[in-house]
Amino acid sequence: MPLYTIETTYRLPVYRHRTYGAAAIDEACRLAIEDDDWSDEKRDDESAGETYVTGVWSGEDAACSGPAQPIPSRHVETMQRIALHFEVLLGLVKLLANAGEAERPDRAFWLKRAQPAIARAEAILAGEPDPD
Repeated sequence: MPLYTIETTYRLPVYRHRTYGAAAIDEACRLAIEDDDWSDEKRDDESAGETYVTGVWSGEDAACSGPAQPIPSRHVETMQRIALHFEVLLGLVKLLANAGEAERPDRAFWLKRAQPAIARAEAILAGEPDPD
């Protein structure tokens, strides 16, 4: 039976409460983001994110010692899957938006491209593997 070394990760929110003087909320938010003093940080252990796979290597204790194996999409962080699929969806919308008025969108052409994109989006939301 093959052995695999798997690296898993979860995101742990770290936060701070700090007051900023600013003329508007947007400016206060900018000041907070630019503030790099985290000496009073707090960990939110109760709001840890999902556990997801960040690395796979063939063999025992093989982390970072050889080529990484592809991670099945189902085990990638959900937000990363959504971000990667966003590019596909944006591309489809841009193609449709750029079709000139003289060019009536061909329903069969768009269905052929939209249906797999919809199926993948639904799989992501359901926490399932990408459809083949």
